[in-house]
Amino acid sequence: MGTSIEVNSTTFPTEVLENSHEKPVLVDFYATWCGPCKILKPTLEKLVQEYNFILAKVDVDQNPDLAQTYQIEGVPDVRIVTQGEVKPGFVGVMSEPKLRQLLAELNLNSELETELETLQNLTKSGDFQQAKSLLDQLFHKYPNNPTIIIEAAKFLISLNRLEEANKLIETLGENNREYYPQIQQVKALIHFKQEAENPGDSELDQTYAKACSLTLSANYEQALELFLGLVSTNRRYKNDGARKAMLAIFNILGDDNSLSKEYRQQLLLNLY
Repeated sequence: MGTSIEVNSTTFPTEVLENSHEKPVLVDFYATWCGPCKILKPTLEKLVQEYNFILAKVDVDQNPDLAQTYQIEGVPDVRIVTQGEVKPGFVGVMSEPKLRQLLAELNLNSELETELETLQNLTKSGDFQQAKSLLDQLFHKYPNNPTIIIEAAKFLISLNRLEEANKLIETLGENNREYYPQIQQVKALIHFKQEAENPGDSELDQTYAKACSLTLSANYEQALELFLGLVSTNRRYKNDGARKAMLAIFNILGDDNSLSKEYRQQLLLNLY
């Protein structure tokens, strides 16, 4: 975890230049009247909770000498300082994924991402008690973090506590654009779990439940093959459920995945 501080002309040499010999410093030159600055600020504040860097914020109106020294012509202007050297960063608003890429280029790792990977490994190995303990720590350390809420919902699904998982994921809201794909993934996993645990009596029901079970165990190719067969057999089954299930798997895998590309094409051929 890093630190976020306000700096001025007096503290800049120590808090920014000297400290940059210990860890990278991102200097956010901003103005209180600047709309883009207000958009960028919460993203920077979020990331400094995960990565070990210093976020030094400089109000250009209060520190015109610093703005002049570093030739700040527009805000927000973020500079990167390492080993006492102030380097160009970016001007304007940068998206969170690109900011994470920038931090990775500075050889910084997200503590949260590392801890979430540990959580996933504990869950896969069946060490649910340790996983629950780590989750509690993460909620305390990063309160109201959507990524942790999503992982907690997945953890509840692994425990077959589906109603609790659904209630938790609903707290993020249906219209949360930034996390919409992950929210939909969790909802799909809840659906797959429900169907796998409660198969019907017909042959179609059994096939659908088996495909759902294969999805949960990450046997995506076999699952897609079964769902595709259901699309070919009966489009109306479960209100076009097999096609929707395939789309959910594409979302889980990502559009660039080879299975997504192959079966999306096969699905289109079956539909048209």
